Amino acid sequence: MPRLDFSSYDTKGFYDEMFDEHNVVRPNYKLYLERIEKIGHKKLNRLQHSTDRAQLSLGMTFNVYNDNQGVERILPLDIIPRIINNNEWTHLENGLQQRIKALNLFIQDIYNDQKVFKDKIIPKEMILSSISYLKELEGFKPPKDIWCHITGSDLIKGGDGAYYVLEDNLRCPSGVSYMLENREILKRTFPELFEKLDVKPVYNYTHILRDTLESLTTVEKPNVVVLTPGTYNSAYFEHSYLAQQMGAELVEGRDLVVKNDVVYMITTNGLQRVDVIYRRVDDDFIDPLVFNKTSLLGTPGLFGAYLKGNVVLVNAPGTGVVDDKAVYAYIPRIIKYYLGEDMILPNVKTYICDEEADRKYVIENIHDLVVKQTDASGGYGMLIGPKSTKEEQNEFIQKIKNKPRNYIAQPMINLSRVPTLTDDTIEGRHVDLRPYALYGDDIKIIPGALTRVALKKGSIVVNSSQGGGSKDTWVLNS
Repeated sequence: MPRLDFSSYDTKGFYDEMFDEHNVVRPNYKLYLERIEKIGHKKLNRLQHSTDRAQLSLGMTFNVYNDNQGVERILPLDIIPRIINNNEWTHLENGLQQRIKALNLFIQDIYNDQKVFKDKIIPKEMILSSISYLKELEGFKPPKDIWCHITGSDLIKGGDGAYYVLEDNLRCPSGVSYMLENREILKRTFPELFEKLDVKPVYNYTHILRDTLESLTTVEKPNVVVLTPGTYNSAYFEHSYLAQQMGAELVEGRDLVVKNDVVYMITTNGLQRVDVIYRRVDDDFIDPLVFNKTSLLGTPGLFGAYLKGNVVLVNAPGTGVVDDKAVYAYIPRIIKYYLGEDMILPNVKTYICDEEADRKYVIENIHDLVVKQTDASGGYGMLIGPKSTKEEQNEFIQKIKNKPRNYIAQPMINLSRVPTLTDDTIEGRHVDLRPYALYGDDIKIIPGALTRVALKKGSIVVNSSQGGGSKDTWVLNS
């Protein structure tokens, strides 16, 4: 069987996770490379087809709205993993724990004492004008003063080989089910390598998640449920998967009822009190009595029960204010203000279009920048300057002038690449990294992550809704 040939593999202009600039394999990939070279390209392709079938058989699909190719599709899993050594992962752990701790203190402050405004660390109007800021929560403190119980921050590695935080996801971070199922599939694909490489396990995520949810209430044996918008939601597979793995009920808003500010689940045996709700429904839709009056996804009275302390909502409503991309630019100051520490994991340089000097720079240099809408996600509401037309640039300039608060801009960073299997060869594809953190009695970073990969050649957009795929992430013990 012919060996794989990496002699012409291109690493120029990018940081490659498997090979250095001289095309020498990095130590964490050495054993893996030896293994796949023996397998050969033809067998790798067969293994790849097997993983695709495994995903379909497991029901690992997601929905793409406004797509004419069908409602459900798999998130393609490339079988060449991303491998991270222990020292690198420890650095990421420390940086994420620092960031999450500071962001939680920030959220607590803006809804209570608002010292961060009084000390002019961040403009008050920037927070109060955020669509995710909930005035109804002013003066409220959640159980144990924890707001962001589950976090999925997006990290990238630049051409310098250093990690940067690209954005934070504190509302309803998704993708963890793919991290878990990707691992199960890859363990069957390369069973002997996990033991030889001493890869850290991720299988206990749902156990830690359940323990985290239960730790947020004083009820001895709490009733925990997962609240989903329903089968047509893009992440429904994940909602059902997590509920099943935790031994929790999967419910929709219509399955719950509120009586005397207490939440109950409707069952064939009558009403059962609910103590903790892991919600995968956005703030606007959780309670039509308070927020979106037309919502059929939530439960009338749910928010009132939460304010009375009769039920725990995870993540807490109002955390989305931190996901606002305009707030992101201030996080280095936020960390310094609350913790007295310098940021371990740096941000990408960010220009705030609501500030006159930054706005002027962005308009003059839009062809070199990535412009993002502050309240958008999933790769939407974005202009990639170097890959855009003059017409598209002018369109965004007008949008910025009309509503500068709604836009930020960043320099285009050459995301690191990982070798990725194609039909004919193996080529580098750009990746990002989404580790998952759980905040209960302490902050735990799961030793693995969802690596998202831009499967289209030359693309830097890794989002599943934009044609991206995923890779398993192996964190080594040594």
